[in-house]
Amino acid sequence: MNIKLTEKKDTIKKRKLLSGIVVSDKMKDTVVVAISRYKKHKKYGKFINKVKRYKAHDKGNTHKVGDKVQIEQTSPISKNKTFKIIK
Repeated sequence: MNIKLTEKKDTIKKRKLLSGIVVSDKMKDTVVVAISRYKKHKKYGKFINKVKRYKAHDKGNTHKVGDKVQIEQTSPISKNKTFKIIK
């Protein structure tokens, strides 16, 4: 008997953890979280504040505008929503 065993590598993908402030809560079960990064410009050396907005899943609409939250990357929930709120 010739039995072929295939070994699966146990690869664990790290999920992005980001923290930011809720800027919109007008959608059902969704909030918009603004993540700001303070980065140095490559060529000119000036520090720039960059802001990116992510849509995150918020079951039950528990978070309001101005709340500090932490979001985690997940598999896509909808077309634009790939994060969920963990804190």
